[in-house]
Amino acid sequence: MRTAFDFSPLFRSTVGFDRVFDLLDNASRVSTFDNWPPYDILKTGDDQYRVTLAVAGFGENELNVTQERNLLLVSGEKAAAEDSQYLHRGIAGRSFQRRFELADHVRVVGANLSNGLLTIDLKREIPEAMKPRRIDIKADLSLPKAEKTQIESGIKAA
Repeated sequence: MRTAFDFSPLFRSTVGFDRVFDLLDNASRVSTFDNWPPYDILKTGDDQYRVTLAVAGFGENELNVTQERNLLLVSGEKAAAEDSQYLHRGIAGRSFQRRFELADHVRVVGANLSNGLLTIDLKREIPEAMKPRRIDIKADLSLPKAEKTQIESGIKAA
């Protein structure tokens, strides 16, 4: 059962949050049949993450990991099967494509395939220009002191 959220009241009072609303809308549309290959998402540090996919039966040359601006795309395609007659085929070898939406400034650090698990390490790196910085406040003692002005009481208004 899908519950649709109406974000239109938020559009009236926000600017530049279109992408966030699209992400929330897309996340609510995830269908249950898209469950292969299974994966884990792990937070390994303050700004570090790891995505692990179970890709048993796939080799390095059959997997493709691509990062676009805010999207991590992992795909796999098995080579053509030999003319073999399977009595039972329990290891899935079908092609797949898995997408992960990435936050701003998250980049792929590396990928590793070991024991049927594809591990992709991610790190958020905020540019120096966007990091908060402390502004030093200096006391300037060379400023001239304000002169006291005296109001003459003998002048009458016209």
